[in-house]
Amino acid sequence: MIVAFLALTSAAAARASPVVHPQQWPRPAPALPPDPRLEAQIDALLARMTPAEKVGQLMQADIGSITPDDLRHYPLGSVLNGAGVAPGNDKLASPREWLKLADRFYEASMAAAHGVPVMWGTDAVHGHNDIPGATIFPHNIGLGAARDPALLERIGAITALEVRVTGLDWTFAPSVAVVRDARWGRTYESYGDHARLVAECGAALVEGLEGRPRTSAFLGAAHVLATAKHFIGDGGTGGQDEGDNTAGEEELREVDATPYVAAVGVGVQTVMASFSSWQGVKMHGNRALLTGVLKERMGFDGLVIGDWDGHAQVPGCSSVSCAPAVNAGIDVLMAPGSWRDLFVNTLAQVNSGEIPASRLEDAVRRVLRVKLRAHLPEEGRPSSRPFAGRLELLGSPAHRAVARQAVRESLVLLKNDRRLLPLEPRARVLVAGDGADNVQKQCGGWTIDWQGASPNDEIRPAESIYAGIRAAVTAAGGSAELSPGGEYSARPDVAIVVFGENGYAEGLGDVPSLAYGDEQRTVTLLERLRAQRIPVVAVLLSGRPLSIEAELAASDSFVAAWLPGAEGGGVADVLFRTSDGAVAHDFRGRLPLKWPRAPTARGGEPAGPLFPYGYGLSYGVKRRAPR
Repeated sequence: MIVAFLALTSAAAARASPVVHPQQWPRPAPALPPDPRLEAQIDALLARMTPAEKVGQLMQADIGSITPDDLRHYPLGSVLNGAGVAPGNDKLASPREWLKLADRFYEASMAAAHGVPVMWGTDAVHGHNDIPGATIFPHNIGLGAARDPALLERIGAITALEVRVTGLDWTFAPSVAVVRDARWGRTYESYGDHARLVAECGAALVEGLEGRPRTSAFLGAAHVLATAKHFIGDGGTGGQDEGDNTAGEEELREVDATPYVAAVGVGVQTVMASFSSWQGVKMHGNRALLTGVLKERMGFDGLVIGDWDGHAQVPGCSSVSCAPAVNAGIDVLMAPGSWRDLFVNTLAQVNSGEIPASRLEDAVRRVLRVKLRAHLPEEGRPSSRPFAGRLELLGSPAHRAVARQAVRESLVLLKNDRRLLPLEPRARVLVAGDGADNVQKQCGGWTIDWQGASPNDEIRPAESIYAGIRAAVTAAGGSAELSPGGEYSARPDVAIVVFGENGYAEGLGDVPSLAYGDEQRTVTLLERLRAQRIPVVAVLLSGRPLSIEAELAASDSFVAAWLPGAEGGGVADVLFRTSDGAVAHDFRGRLPLKWPRAPTARGGEPAGPLFPYGYGLSYGVKRRAPR
């Protein structure tokens, strides 16, 4: 019995220490040249800072648990607005209130430290999505379907500009996870299941957010700090958020690391550690990967930030004490509500030597390097910066036009029997389904509300899919009738049924299967319309592929629209011809991940995907409809 116990203990210990070979990992070329002048500035700042001021740079608090005045007593280096948190605890606070609070935090930090301003990070993951009035883009899974790096760079630049309007410095985007199992609730935050696609898309967004390195635009007045997340392997945890990636080192290196190599190669300045584990070791405590691979082998010289109290999951740690995470390579501990006690305990660990002085100096140097590269000390108060307070830029027509383009390019046509699409706009159109006039459903999670529960009137400016269809057909002389249940006052020429997932985010979006929860009602609606010999176009709103064999069979045409965001008119742009019969926009989207089949009746694994990676139909040659 004792022998068996010892064997189990030994096996667990071995599993807790997977071997990493940094020399076998990629080494990207440095994005930025060495800058002795910058390093001399950092040396000068470090020489003037007290241990408490240095420890403060390692802390990030949530604005819901800290006031600007607190910074006069606790010299923290950064703050964030967590999910659903906003100035005055009002998720609909005006952009001016965000800017005023940014000023107050900046002024307090400058009064407390040696000219080292606080940074403010936010989850601007598909536009500046916490701010009423900002442009809301499709979520990443749709942008992966679009496969348009130039568009992604433009989206990043627009997002950065709108973040700048509110005085913030930093976004926790993009997610560059490579998805293996679509049951994961963060699937829509990924660009797909192929490492090269994710790498290309993530790098383009980083360049849009930060500006291209080695140019004058890099981290200039119109740009913000980007974050590649979540390092590393969070897409390979069997569909479980914060789970364990059990892949071998080769797969982790060749698949999960590829997007990080690309992001480091274009100068990403921050990387966020994952809640997840690799072979049983929590990433927040994995020195071999955070330091040995990311920092030393890949040459990443920016800062590594932890996720929301992620350090507390490291063995032997809590939310208020975690020297092992700092020693592993976390440079900034995201401690939303635990920052006071964490500050005190971390300072004590520095003074005792539990956190070596060399590790403290390296972490603070990285934070200061990022702040100086972003020009924070000389930029002045957030409201004094070039684009601050330019409220006309939030959700501007030009920005919304790019979002609408992104919707068009992200749509994937899975079925088009008898070439039903493109539709004649002069038709009598029935628009049905619970997603037809539902901006909340279009946008999904991370849109004003963390879980995507904000009602339509809180997400503005916006256009529902129905509103876009109505505008297209009425302009051409047709008509559109909205009826979620599929009833109609006059027999339609065609029915467009819009349906799909309700909002979710992170682990709350994990599901045991890819079955569509409202399948029976939707299939019944589709079949009823087809039984009346009404051609049916199905439009699915989802953050991942779902088991839709029944819906596919019950429709003439089927479109995967992903989570297109606030510009629903982009769907109508592709579904309909123009008023003169031309095809203005073809389907360009291709599946960014394989579309699995439903499990067999006996629960067995189906053979092969329903649709492979890269699948997508199109209209082909653009031509006018015969008269």
